[in-house]
Amino acid sequence: MNSTVLRSRPVIIVTAATLLTSLALGLAFVVVHRIYDLRGESVEAPAAPLTAEQARQQVLGPARQFVGAGRLGDPTANYLLMSCRGDDGPPYQGSVYLTFDVPSITETPAYFREIAGAMTARGWREGLPPNRHPGGRTLARDGLTAIYHRHPDLQGRGVLKIYGECRTVTDHRSDTSGFLDVTAAVRR
Repeated sequence: MNSTVLRSRPVIIVTAATLLTSLALGLAFVVVHRIYDLRGESVEAPAAPLTAEQARQQVLGPARQFVGAGRLGDPTANYLLMSCRGDDGPPYQGSVYLTFDVPSITETPAYFREIAGAMTARGWREGLPPNRHPGGRTLARDGLTAIYHRHPDLQGRGVLKIYGECRTVTDHRSDTSGFLDVTAAVRR
């Protein structure tokens, strides 16, 4: 191609228009993406916030329900108020990490079905199975999520994780507490 054609006024105008259009579309994408990032439950204050104690009770009650209705053997449990965002800032949610006895690998699927049946009779509904945990179950009710599966590291133990709603807006970044032993509270 002749270099004089490439330097002609029409080619320069078309090239500049193409580059400006690409720049405008790129900027529009960034602006629209930024607007949508600033909205949603994870960044907007909840309409009815919970105190830290209410967040704790929101997950301890269901943990007791699972222990009783699911007949979970030798449960041990820890509680953590965790950030719903990646920066450890508000909002926060209560979470329970509970371990319990499970039968042999061949009997575990039937046992997990029994737990799911007992909990769906109490208003929980089943969701998609948890990733990377074959045979595990996910249940949900009233904004709470419960996930249980065989413990990947401890033979003969299962794991139940219950996550509350992201409705605690008080800043807890300076709190010194981490996991709290709540075994006695879930065994009642």
